[in-house]
Amino acid sequence: MTIDKGHDMRVSAYALLADPTFLRESIAAYYDHVDRIVVCFDRTSTSWTGTPLPVDVCREMVREIDVDGKCVELAGDFSDTARAPLENDTLQRQTALDAASDGADWVLQLDTDEVITDAPDFFASLALADQADADGLDYPSRRLYARISPGRYLEQCRRFGRVAASFPGPLALRPGAHLRLARQADVPLYRVDFDRRGTDPWQPRGVEVHRVIDPDRAVLHFSWVRTPDVILRKFAWSGHAPEIEGPAEYRAWLRRTRHPRIASVLSTFRSSDWLRVAAIPEPPGGDPAEVSGPSAG
Repeated sequence: MTIDKGHDMRVSAYALLADPTFLRESIAAYYDHVDRIVVCFDRTSTSWTGTPLPVDVCREMVREIDVDGKCVELAGDFSDTARAPLENDTLQRQTALDAASDGADWVLQLDTDEVITDAPDFFASLALADQADADGLDYPSRRLYARISPGRYLEQCRRFGRVAASFPGPLALRPGAHLRLARQADVPLYRVDFDRRGTDPWQPRGVEVHRVIDPDRAVLHFSWVRTPDVILRKFAWSGHAPEIEGPAEYRAWLRRTRHPRIASVLSTFRSSDWLRVAAIPEPPGGDPAEVSGPSAG
């Protein structure tokens, strides 16, 4: 495939099938820009924590998207409750990454609730990472907490409502990379952010930023944007389930979704986990009614 700036690379991707909420929008955003997509799932339709998953729904959705026959299914055993959920998470990702590495120069690793908003910019950044001989691309996400109305979201941010970049792990890796935990890999990174000084509050001061982009070009991470019934199930299947206090987290999510401006103001007084009300485009092709939470007050 041809990347911006005339640079030719073979790019693959992997997707983990578990949650159909934004799966269609996520894969469609990069489908035309990659050569192959490994879609990986647990053969028993079971999550990393041992709860049931709608894998068959996800597989059918992928078949509808895959008009050019790029997707390759890969089933495995990733629900062993003798392992910690994050161990199962890492195992599944490594299995998918290894399969997607065959014949590729780069492998994308986006979760199915992450949507690329500006594919030309994303792949231009990947070309620059390649030219810089980096082994991973850290491209910024904006982490969305709840949808409060069409085009309006509660977004996790820096203090005083400043936009924040989120880096759950490199969104692209060289083939054969070793994952340390979930998507994280200890490799030289080409880093893109919204400011030269860095805008991720969890990163150390002075981290090098190689390229600056406008926040409107970020990947949108619809992290907690679900209907109430689905958010409860997500709490149960997440690799971070042992850290989540389900009922308390759900009540807080419900309260903040219903009263977003109050949630935004009150978050200013916390030491972390800041929120702001932001105008965010709906995911391309998405149906807002399918992902909306309770109506906001």
